[in-house]
Amino acid sequence: MNETLKRGISGVVYIVLLLTSILYSTETFFILFGIFLLIAIYEFCNLVQIHKVFPIIFGFSLYSTVALVSHYNQETVSFLKTNFDLDIDLNINIQQLNIVLLVIALVVTLKCILFLFYDSIQKINTSSKYLYLLGYIILPFVFITKISFGVIDYNPKIIIGLFILIWTNDTFAYIVGKSIGKTKLLEKISPKKTVEGFLGGLLFAVVAGYLISKYYIKAKPEFSDRSILIWTSIAVIVGVAGTIGDLIESKFKRIANVKDSGNIMPGHGGILDRLDSVIFVAPLIFLFYQILNYVS
Repeated sequence: MNETLKRGISGVVYIVLLLTSILYSTETFFILFGIFLLIAIYEFCNLVQIHKVFPIIFGFSLYSTVALVSHYNQETVSFLKTNFDLDIDLNINIQQLNIVLLVIALVVTLKCILFLFYDSIQKINTSSKYLYLLGYIILPFVFITKISFGVIDYNPKIIIGLFILIWTNDTFAYIVGKSIGKTKLLEKISPKKTVEGFLGGLLFAVVAGYLISKYYIKAKPEFSDRSILIWTSIAVIVGVAGTIGDLIESKFKRIANVKDSGNIMPGHGGILDRLDSVIFVAPLIFLFYQILNYVS
C-alpha cells in the first residue's frame, strides 16, 4: 500500500476514534484514554528499556483510582458495598489530591525541560526513568481527563478544542517551516524544526483559539471577552509547551536510536508520537485552570 495512503487512512481512523469516544460519553472518553495510557506506558518502557509489567499495572491502577474517586465516588462506594460488603468512606479532598498530583507533574515537567536542553545527557539513570514514567506519561493522562470537566461537568468541547489547537499548531508549524523556514530551532534534537515554523504554528494556534471561543464554545455575551482571552492564552500555552513536548519525545527517541515510539499507527508511529504534545501540555493547562479559579 502507498505510504501516503496508509498514513491518511490510519490518521482518519485515529481522529474518528478519538472524536467518537469524546462525544459519545464520559465513560468512552475515560476508556479510550485508559487504553492510550497503557500503550504509551508500553512504548515508553521500550524507549528507556525498563520492564513493562509493574509500570503498566501501576499506571492503570493510578489512572483508574483517580478517575473513580474524582468522578464516580458514590457509584464506587455503592459497588464495593453491594458486591464485596465493604463499607468504605471515599470522601477524599479532591482539590488537595489534584494539587499533590499537579506538583509532582510540574516537578517532572521542569526535569524534562532540563533534560531537553542539556545536550550532554545521553544516558538516563534508573530512578529518572521511573520518575519520567510517573510525571511525563502517567499523570498527564490523568490531567487530560480532569481538564475535560471544566468548571462543573464533563464538556467534550474543551478537550476537542484542545486537540484542534494542537493539530493547528503542528500543521501550520510544518507548512510555514517547509515554506520559509531557515533558522533551526533545536537542530541536534529535531533537524526539521525551524524558528519560523514554530512562530507560524503559534500564530495560527492563537487564531484557532479565537475562532474556537467565538464559534465553537459560544460563551454567553457577558463572558465572550473572557472566553476569548482564555482560549487564546491556552493557544499560546499549546504553541510553546506543545513544541517543547514534541522535542522532549524526540530526544528520548534519539537516545534510544529509534525513529518512532511504536508502530501501532501505520505511517504515524506510536501513540506517544501522536500524543507527545498533549501529554506535555495537559498539566500546564490544568495549572492554568487553577490560576483562573483562584483569581476569579
